[in-house]
Amino acid sequence: MEAHKTDHSNMKLGKSPAVHDPRTLLMANYLTPDALPPTPAKYVYAKNIPANGWGMMVNDKIGDCTCAAAGHLIMEWTDDNGALFTPSDQDIVNAYSAITGYNPVTGKNDNGAVETNVLNYWRKNGIAGHKIMAYASLEPKNESHIKLGTFLFGGCYIGVSLPLTAQTQKVWSVPPGGAAGRGAPGSWGGHAVCVVGYDSHGLTVITWGATKKMTWSFWNAYCDEAYVLISTDFAAGKTAPSGFDLAALQADLKLIVA
Repeated sequence: MEAHKTDHSNMKLGKSPAVHDPRTLLMANYLTPDALPPTPAKYVYAKNIPANGWGMMVNDKIGDCTCAAAGHLIMEWTDDNGALFTPSDQDIVNAYSAITGYNPVTGKNDNGAVETNVLNYWRKNGIAGHKIMAYASLEPKNESHIKLGTFLFGGCYIGVSLPLTAQTQKVWSVPPGGAAGRGAPGSWGGHAVCVVGYDSHGLTVITWGATKKMTWSFWNAYCDEAYVLISTDFAAGKTAPSGFDLAALQADLKLIVA
């Protein structure tokens, strides 16, 4: 059984507790369900990138997972467009430093980041020269929304409150004892990952330079924030899918985010 486990206990996390601002825009408000295209039962992006070919983006050494997840989404979107762009480690560290005050020389202020702070910075300033157009929060535990967001916009940006049991699981799943003890949410810490696929069993995410599977039960138990992102790096983001009001989302976001 041990041969099927992977030890990530020495890896860094770095997602600060979720900040649920009541002003955060909700994806549900911009959907016209009857006009949306059907969501496939399963889908996965970035098929041209090897499972272990994503790069750590220094998340094995510092708590920059929130920015590494952004870098991995940029890779996925540009790969889908046929022009893969891989942000450098320096690009990711620069963004993490600008957002948090982390000093790469002294190592000070390596305290992680709030996901919405990263998203706001990414939208206004860009990461590795790439900006997102807008973002909106997904409804908690709504599997259809994360499937829809992943399929229509090439992935989602999520935060998980990881249990200690996740350190050695090949597939992230709720342990037999449930979400308590070593399986308690946050007993290891907060982590940011990007979703690049899904099927009936769960989600495919990118973390620590590789693909990782998580079950739907795990997502329901440990995901504490999730966002759909719209970027011109992704082909479908250049024109909003039928049934999604991108113009209204962008206008509303400008009203609440300075």
